[in-house]
Amino acid sequence: MKYIVQVGSRRVDVVLDADGIVVDGTRVSAHAADVQGSPVRLVTIGDAVHRVVARRTGARGQYVLRMDGWRFDVEALDERSRTIRDASAASSAAKGPAPLMAPMPGLIVRVNVQPGDEVVPGQGLVVMEAMKMENELKAASAGTVVKVLAIPGTAVEKGALLVELR
Repeated sequence: MKYIVQVGSRRVDVVLDADGIVVDGTRVSAHAADVQGSPVRLVTIGDAVHRVVARRTGARGQYVLRMDGWRFDVEALDERSRTIRDASAASSAAKGPAPLMAPMPGLIVRVNVQPGDEVVPGQGLVVMEAMKMENELKAASAGTVVKVLAIPGTAVEKGALLVELR
């Protein structure tokens, strides 16, 4: 079975077959084992062993992976689902910059923009603390800050509007 795995803007082809795993055309030695009584899995890739916690989020195939202290937003879909998702995304593309929404509940630590600021894709807009880690929330696209609703020191729920862009 072939999967297309997207981590950030990078897409990787992963094929699972009777002989193991092929990643972007290269066969790799990999194994996963549960740690009994916890959500942790020990994932061995080659000679490296990683502690991984995977949690499903949002739509089908979307996960948050916490691996060795790092967080990764990942989407893993089979070829057919990936093709359908790409086609539907292209036909319903956003008509303007996406607003910045809280990806999880947390505490606003810092706001790096104010109304009228021009932002570029990847620019840090807000820093929030969640699960004892600071997370810099970045702009998905270019735009102008219309309204800043995030206030340092306040708690926000998942999905709260933090920064409105146009």
